[in-house]
Amino acid sequence: MKFFKYLFYIVWRCWFYGWVLLSIVAIFPVLIVVTSTEKLYPAFFRIARAWGKTILFVMGFKVVITKNQSIEKDKSYMFCPNHTSMIDIMVMLSMAKNPFVFVGKIELAKIPVFGFFYKRTCILVDRNSSKSRKAVFDEARRRLGNGLSVCIFPEGLVPSDESIILSEFKNGAFRLAIEHQIPIVPLTFYDCKKRFSYTFFSGGPGKLRVKIHDFINTEGLTVKDNNIIKKEIFDIIYKELSTDLKQQ
Repeated sequence: MKFFKYLFYIVWRCWFYGWVLLSIVAIFPVLIVVTSTEKLYPAFFRIARAWGKTILFVMGFKVVITKNQSIEKDKSYMFCPNHTSMIDIMVMLSMAKNPFVFVGKIELAKIPVFGFFYKRTCILVDRNSSKSRKAVFDEARRRLGNGLSVCIFPEGLVPSDESIILSEFKNGAFRLAIEHQIPIVPLTFYDCKKRFSYTFFSGGPGKLRVKIHDFINTEGLTVKDNNIIKKEIFDIIYKELSTDLKQQ
């Protein structure tokens, strides 16, 4: 029985990586064009959404969204989901219609094919470099100024310890939101870790539940309010994850 279980995981994981790679290769010429200039970013984003939805579908995942508040079209937001899995990217793309830019770690740019377009479309940060962190802040500020939204996983990483429900938040997302006076959208991803964690022999198809919490208004706030907002959003997501774990 264990043999077939491990065989399933091997085939299923290879199915995922194969689809990610081949789907990008299939539309490589189109991606080259739509990532050649920022003016075409909305076109790239529509393609990226379709790509994310396709990957989730062929893996047997179904995104189920609960909304406390609806995202308005043509409005800028700071999206702040918890981070537990590589499929967080696909889930985020599938659920948000407003074009947004990911802020992500520079290491992902080394992934063949995917990394090429990742570094052309996302804002990359080297967490070991203070210069890089400042450059990220400046670039995110510029993108927000152009009317886009930004998605930052405020934990800054996927917790390596399986027992950690939610890692401590970094300041960047909240500082940017306050500076631009845009709403912060706290998001809880309940099932990504269970369905597709970084542990190879684990996971499986099923529902991926997402909750869009009440937005946090930043109008009138200053940088002095950063820690208050950060704690408020941390507590919202932590409470949601803890309650869900107790109910399982």
